[in-house]
Amino acid sequence: MQRAAIIGLSGPDLTLEEARLLRSQRPLGVILFARNVQSPDQLRRLTSSIREELGAEAHILVDQEGGRVARLRPPHFPEFPAAATFEALAPEVAEANATLLAAECVAVGFDVICAPVLDLRVKGAHDIVGDRAFSEDPGRVAALGGAWIAGMQAAGAVPVIKHIPGHGRALADSHYELPYIELGHSDLQSDLVPFAAVAGMGAWAMTAHILYSSWDRQRPATLSPFIIEEIIRKEVGFDGVLLSDDLAMRALKGTPGDLAAAVLAAGCDVALHCTGVLEESRAVLLHAAAVSDQTWQRLADARAAVRSRQGQQQPDLTALLALRDAAMRSQA
Repeated sequence: MQRAAIIGLSGPDLTLEEARLLRSQRPLGVILFARNVQSPDQLRRLTSSIREELGAEAHILVDQEGGRVARLRPPHFPEFPAAATFEALAPEVAEANATLLAAECVAVGFDVICAPVLDLRVKGAHDIVGDRAFSEDPGRVAALGGAWIAGMQAAGAVPVIKHIPGHGRALADSHYELPYIELGHSDLQSDLVPFAAVAGMGAWAMTAHILYSSWDRQRPATLSPFIIEEIIRKEVGFDGVLLSDDLAMRALKGTPGDLAAAVLAAGCDVALHCTGVLEESRAVLLHAAAVSDQTWQRLADARAAVRSRQGQQQPDLTALLALRDAAMRSQA
């Protein structure tokens, strides 16, 4: 049995205790952070050791948006620009950049990349989103986000769109407290536009730890059956893998195990817990249900979308790099 959870690890090598936990409790996969990264060779060894324990199909995730959210950084990895850089550029430039970025990740063993951000950039909101967003215009975000997804898939990676149903209006950082958005349903429609536009492209989606008072006055989206079923699944039309944002963020209250059970009960496909603290990871896995048949199908569909995109044309990374750099020079 595999558990519907993805966990973090403590450092650059898989410890004996972590290997035992992976073997005994079998999470769906692992997410890695800067603490797990030293060099390309080290990362390849680490991702290989994870798959030795969990199997060749294990999912290994990384937060690699470009800009300030990047776990793979110089000097061993190239630096990539933030999403806002592409606002005035053609979608094919964003697609080229996404392919280049994903190719770096795939080369060291990642198969799922937590990007792109499809939140709107909203004036006066907290800057936790800021330049991680492509634009304040929903149509522009949709166009660039769709191109980004296609680019990542072409390189062999599954994208994870963030943070459904929209984080851009938050006045607080959900890493530290629960943001409240006190707007009516009609006022939130523009936030849904980018997610709806790419809903059928085969990406995963990550939930927002935000309380939207017009949809659920008691629970943030990650924990809300109403928001997940009525807004994300029905209104947005997203039927792919729904991943919770990190359960260790302070926007959520409760123990790791209780939160893992709660997000799965609310309708998330997979619970995400990132600290890499062994006992917290163990609690998450002990409380996480088995991966459901519906989730397995959604996982298979996401990988099929990647194979389909790869089958269309093998990317020429040299040409894509030239295209991106020329476009960025022309903008400067």
